[in-house]
Amino acid sequence: MKLICESEKLDDYVLELKEVNYSHPFIKKKTMELFTQSQSEIEKARIAFEFVRDEISHSWDIQGEKVTCNASDVLTYKEGICYAKSNLLASLLRSQGIPTGFCYQRLMLFDTPEKGYCIHALNAVYFRTLNRWIRLDARGNKNGIDAQFSLDEEKLAFIPQEKFNEKNYPTIFVKPNPKTMAVLQENTNILELYKHHLPESL
Repeated sequence: MKLICESEKLDDYVLELKEVNYSHPFIKKKTMELFTQSQSEIEKARIAFEFVRDEISHSWDIQGEKVTCNASDVLTYKEGICYAKSNLLASLLRSQGIPTGFCYQRLMLFDTPEKGYCIHALNAVYFRTLNRWIRLDARGNKNGIDAQFSLDEEKLAFIPQEKFNEKNYPTIFVKPNPKTMAVLQENTNILELYKHHLPESL
C-alpha cells in the first residue's frame, strides 16, 4: 500500500501537540533514560517502539479501567489503548526530531463482523537515512499478535481482511484523529469505551 502524507512538510510531523506533549517533565525524563546522542535515528526508533509496545500495557489486555490520552499520562500510568499508546510513541520520537505521524486501520472489534468494527491507531515514522516512511504498531503483543520493528517489511499487529470489510487507511496524519481523542476525553471507564464507544470509521 502506498502511504500518503497529509502534509508535505516534515516539520509538521515533529510538532508538539496537547496529546503529544514532549516538553512535559515526565517525557523529558524518560527520553533521557532511553536515548543517547550517539544513537542513530533507527536505534532511537527501535528503542522507543519496543518501550511503548512492551512496557506500556494495553488496557484491554490487562482489563484496566483507567482512561489515558496525553503522552505524559500514558507514561505515568503505564497503560492505554492504541490511541493513547500511539500518542506516547509519537511524543518520544518527535522529542528527538524524528518525524512521526498517525495511521489508522478499520478492523473487526472482536472476531466476527456481527460484533462490530473499530478504528485502530498506529504510527508511521520517517527515516531520513532511508528516505521513507515505515509504519510501526506499538499496540502490545500477546497470543496471536506479534508486531515487530522491521525496516524490510511491515510486521504490524493486524493485517486487515478485505473480505470482512476491514481496511488500511493510507494517510499519514499530522495529528491524532479527533474522533479517537474525543472518545478518550468523554469516557471514564476504558473497558466500557472499548466495548461500546470506539469509532467505526474515520
